[in-house]
Amino acid sequence: MLSIRDLHKSFHRTEVLRGVDLDVAKGDVVAIIGPSGAGKTTLLRCVNFLERADRGEMHFDGLHLDMRKASGKDMLAIRKRTAFVFQSYNLFNNKTALENVTEGLVIGRGMPAREAEDVARRALDKVGLSNRLDYYPSKLSGGQQQRVGIARAVAVDPDVILFDEPTSALDPELIGEVLGIMRQLAREGTTMVVVTHELAFASDVANRVVFMDEGLVVESGPPDRVLYAPAEERTRQFLRRILPVGAPLG
Repeated sequence: MLSIRDLHKSFHRTEVLRGVDLDVAKGDVVAIIGPSGAGKTTLLRCVNFLERADRGEMHFDGLHLDMRKASGKDMLAIRKRTAFVFQSYNLFNNKTALENVTEGLVIGRGMPAREAEDVARRALDKVGLSNRLDYYPSKLSGGQQQRVGIARAVAVDPDVILFDEPTSALDPELIGEVLGIMRQLAREGTTMVVVTHELAFASDVANRVVFMDEGLVVESGPPDRVLYAPAEERTRQFLRRILPVGAPLG
């Protein structure tokens, strides 16, 4: 469904992505892991055209784009088929949970207000917030705010949802409620690309894990191989620092 080839991106002469390839099939849950500064978030932002790539090609079903030269119309077409869940929630503080979800449907998708509200209510019910429709972000926990962010993504019925470390800003006791929603989406066949430090989630839910370091894809494959029998020494070095003592590393 989605294929990225030879993606490059630099900031102030620092090369953050150095020729990344990524393939995502319909129904995939792809977990992207790696150390801070590996380029994981930049990769997602380039896919969604929140950042303009310096070089790269994108195939999205029948659409073929030069990512550096993509027109505004092309970028809008991709954004209409994708949704982005940010690590810092990115909610409007002056709008209720219901309004936060409705806004993108009315403004971004041109949906009539009554229909948008019905869709938003169903999306918030899906993430367990039907009793928080009129709450402002300041009255919601971090986990609840992130669930509003997920509802906002689900509501637009995208082909793929891009998650940028969706639990990194949460207290430990709130992480489970967000991961639980994501597990349910995976069971329903939602296509997801997830930048995450939650290796248990990657192991249990993803069908493919991509390990990135220094702007490159070092290793990619099924979770049981990449996480527990990695082929690359750099992957083993990374996992030794974060997996429980005694976990197999091949």
